[in-house]
Amino acid sequence: MVHDFSRRGRWLEMMRRAREILQTVIALTVLSVAAYAQQPVFHVLAFYSDTVEHDHVEFAHQAIRFYDEIAKRDHFEFKATTDWDDLNAAKLAGYQMVVWLDDFPHTPQQRSGFETYMEHGGGWLGFHIAAYNDAETRWPWFLSFLGGGVFYGNNWPPMPATITVDDPKHPVTRRLPSSFPAPSNEWYLWRPSPRENKEVKVLLTLAPSNYPLGMKDVLRGGDVPVMWTNTRYRMLYMNMGHGDRIFTSEIQNRLMEDAMVWVGRSER
Repeated sequence: MVHDFSRRGRWLEMMRRAREILQTVIALTVLSVAAYAQQPVFHVLAFYSDTVEHDHVEFAHQAIRFYDEIAKRDHFEFKATTDWDDLNAAKLAGYQMVVWLDDFPHTPQQRSGFETYMEHGGGWLGFHIAAYNDAETRWPWFLSFLGGGVFYGNNWPPMPATITVDDPKHPVTRRLPSSFPAPSNEWYLWRPSPRENKEVKVLLTLAPSNYPLGMKDVLRGGDVPVMWTNTRYRMLYMNMGHGDRIFTSEIQNRLMEDAMVWVGRSER
């Protein structure tokens, strides 16, 4: 009988230790899963300038605050810099996506660094002035990257406008209504329209009901794409980005969030 109790005691001790080991393994697994879930899904480096047009700087500062906040919710890392010389292979190696908030590269080295980054699968989100180009720009690669549209005109002063969703099934636009009022902005006209490029997919357009749009400078009609992607790259351009009213619309804020997440998570 004593022998049976001894064996039962050893068996109970073994079971106790097994439970402790199993509990430890489960706890470590849960912690590992939680830690993995908290890791950034992608890393973003946003470029901006504080010496450009005041309305563009205001937008950039608001955008940085906005994306700092949603980065926590959408699990990505967001950093911002005014050093455009960081557009180089060594610096960008740690980022899946770059953003231009209120300016664009000005030196051959900066341009070359960006070209290399994009041609090797990098992601880009550009706002408003980021796509500006004219006869003085002299950057053929960038013009092709944008889909061929050269800046042709704009409305003035900045005004709100009704936006039409071209593709409601796209990940960037699927949380939007078929049309929506966008806050005050300076809207750009491009010639030729990026829509004429077969590799460009237009996602948003100024609705015809807006025209004539402006007072001093007036957009009187025609095709005015507001957001598009060149399908040869992981890129998205948005015309929004002038002044301090851009983030006052809950609907447009959803667009701003989904644009970032789509470029950051998509694969070329």
